[in-house]
Amino acid sequence: MEEIKNSDKENALSGKEKCCSEENEKGKSCCSAVTENGKRKTLRSEEQKKCLTNRLSRIEGQIRGIKKMIADDSYCADILIQSAAVTSAMNSFNKELLSDHIRGCVARDIKNGNDETVDELCELIKKLMK
Repeated sequence: MEEIKNSDKENALSGKEKCCSEENEKGKSCCSAVTENGKRKTLRSEEQKKCLTNRLSRIEGQIRGIKKMIADDSYCADILIQSAAVTSAMNSFNKELLSDHIRGCVARDIKNGNDETVDELCELIKKLMK
């Protein structure tokens, strides 16, 4: 399980974890709302999709590692440490997506006079902080 920790550190140091935010800092918005059959959608570039999907794939790998630890009767504390690492990885994923959402969708809606977006954002943050 040490490999998981080291790969996360390497990705964080190499900047791979920040690809979505970097695009926003360059002035590109991840959020481009489209309504399809009454459902809102966010159009993302292939690079942004790849960034988010790669994060989730690493988390998925961590979960598989925990399942193997359980099957191998690993020590409870060791499993809990890996579980905490998954929680942290999911929190990082959520922070990245939330940041992109605020910079893109929310900022755009406020500029367009849609103040209900602020209420929606407040509710979203409440759900994320449970």
